[in-house]
Amino acid sequence: MNHSNPHIIIIGAGFTGCAIAHDLALRGFAVSVYERGEIASGTSGRTHGLLHSGARYCVTDQEAAVECIEENIILRNIAKPCIEFNGGLFAAFNDSDLEYAPLFINGAQECGIPIEELNREHVLALEPNLNPEVKLAYTVPDGSFDPLRLAFAFAATAKFNGAAFFPYHEVEGFLISNGRISGIKVWDRRSNQKMESHADLVINATGAWAGNLARLAEIDVQVIPTPGIMVAYNQRLVNRVINRLNEPDDGDILIPQRRMVVIGTTSFDVEDVDYIPVVEDQIQQMQQSAVSMVPSVQNTTQRGIYMSARPLIGITVLGRSLSRTFKCFDHQVMEGLEGFITITGGKATTCRVMAEKTVDLVCQKLGYQQTCSTAEVILQSYRKYFEA
Repeated sequence: MNHSNPHIIIIGAGFTGCAIAHDLALRGFAVSVYERGEIASGTSGRTHGLLHSGARYCVTDQEAAVECIEENIILRNIAKPCIEFNGGLFAAFNDSDLEYAPLFINGAQECGIPIEELNREHVLALEPNLNPEVKLAYTVPDGSFDPLRLAFAFAATAKFNGAAFFPYHEVEGFLISNGRISGIKVWDRRSNQKMESHADLVINATGAWAGNLARLAEIDVQVIPTPGIMVAYNQRLVNRVINRLNEPDDGDILIPQRRMVVIGTTSFDVEDVDYIPVVEDQIQQMQQSAVSMVPSVQNTTQRGIYMSARPLIGITVLGRSLSRTFKCFDHQVMEGLEGFITITGGKATTCRVMAEKTVDLVCQKLGYQQTCSTAEVILQSYRKYFEA
């Protein structure tokens, strides 16, 4: 493959990989994206679809909260067909929740997240299926998004601008010479052929798998896959995202998705990111948490039980993240290995800015003077990815 402009290989076609491809293509790079499955077949395709306002983190992780509210506003503009901007509530159901309220109010103000206090009567008028014991709630600009549509919208726009996507192509190794990665070794899983692809720079955007991929280059990336269980029910029940007014914990978010509602999520550690069990007691925990906020959940049918593995770059003993922001690793600076970058961490909501910071680093390393425009460019329809 001949490239007149610098050629960048991206490994991983989840939200972040597709957003990076979009940004690179707009800045004039030649782009190839390799994914061992289909687009968004990893964590991105298994998210609960919450468009974060940042309010969940405004007390415990304000850096992540600010990133979320800023990107929330941008995504509402550039990806409207993928998003239901239905708003959210942080609801207090007991005295512990009420005690958290002053911290929440201060955190939201410091992070620039607009909130409004609602009394019990107003809350129940908006969401009559909420537990009638609700004390009060605060409105937040949460929303929900369709995970596959969002990923394919970024991919479609990247493809429209010249990026090439190679699904079902698994990277098995790197081409390394004189302390520099110059390409990848790939297995085409459909044809069972082995091949090589050369590039000016390779980006590891595999999320929870970033550590596994980096080990193929004999370097260490401190990413801990931290899965969570989610349960979907066959009735919508609420029209807004319902959050528990308290510190982030298991089973404290209900997200309406079309004609369903999804409760999430637990948080635990695994040794093998490719085998994550769906544990029965965690399913029951999610059920109990959902019923405590919306009692009518107990009269619904479970439509699906699934999990996703978050790529966390620092965790507590209990498995909760120290930070939900992201980190870009320049392996030339860290390990002396040129031509290789890893981007990981973050949220689906922040995938665009994660891409922007990654491509800024690419431009810096290659001496390529092009600024980012993805905050203004309206994404193509996700359907266009499938057009020739």
